[in-house]
Amino acid sequence: MKKSKFDTFILALFLFIALAYFFPQLYTWEDGKVLSWATTIGVSLIFFFYGLKLSFPQIKAGLKNWRLHLLVQASTFILFPLVLLPFYPLVKSSIQHDFWLSFFFLAALPSTVSSSVVMVSIAKGNIPAAIFNASISGLIGVVVTPLWMQFFMDFGEVAVLGDIYGGLILEIILPVILGLFLQPYWGKWGTKYSKPLNKFDKLVILLIVYASFAESFVSGVFDSIGKSYLILVFLGVVVFFVFVYGLIYLLARYVFKFNREDQITALFCGSKKSLTHGSVFGKFIFSHAAGAGLYFLPLMIYHAFQILVVTIIAQRYASQKK
Repeated sequence: MKKSKFDTFILALFLFIALAYFFPQLYTWEDGKVLSWATTIGVSLIFFFYGLKLSFPQIKAGLKNWRLHLLVQASTFILFPLVLLPFYPLVKSSIQHDFWLSFFFLAALPSTVSSSVVMVSIAKGNIPAAIFNASISGLIGVVVTPLWMQFFMDFGEVAVLGDIYGGLILEIILPVILGLFLQPYWGKWGTKYSKPLNKFDKLVILLIVYASFAESFVSGVFDSIGKSYLILVFLGVVVFFVFVYGLIYLLARYVFKFNREDQITALFCGSKKSLTHGSVFGKFIFSHAAGAGLYFLPLMIYHAFQILVVTIIAQRYASQKK
């Protein structure tokens, strides 16, 4: 069994938060227009390359297992939010609302793409189904995530249909479609250079995280919270992950009665949340929110926690005899 390697991207996330705190000048340069254009172009390229790397034969192979797809997508977009909805009536103050909303934003996001497939592969699960679910989840999220969020936050002057959906379609859907169209010609190139392209993806995410936290630091949002808030966020993420992971396990094994491979895919794809999509979606949803950094906190902690825990679980599955 291979030892899990430390994810340097997690370290980079905290480094860029520190940079945002000590050096917010890049965000304020030219009123943020330079950084905004850089992230916009970067996001479009991320999803263009994503379209290039989609494999139609593998996706087609996974289409038949509709019960598995139903559980994964329902877990991602329905189960996660429903777990948090009973707590909404308990929200009284503005800081409690921001706390709850940051977790609800996490709950409404799609699943990860590459890491879900990698983990399912390590654990010897249903890889074609993982590829299908990971691929379709992000596209569903373009519609569903803003739809969930508009019920619980005031978008102000932001037009949901025009600004948010229009921006997501322009920066995500159209680049993916273009990538799919060019996949027969450039697909091998995208696969060959997948590692450098993944590094480019992470760099763009880091820039978005930097911009969000720099804006929050400049506006003084974090001055109103203390260490207890951060501790509660961390504990909330751990409890949230364990609870939902346990629910999906019970559903996959005892309700849907999946075989071992499908159980693994349901668990890994259904319990994960995408920092890539969260960073991009948040750029539009919280475009006029001074406390955008607060809304990203649970997502970033969840990202780190899910990688650590699921890597360990995947390796345990891999070492088990069928």
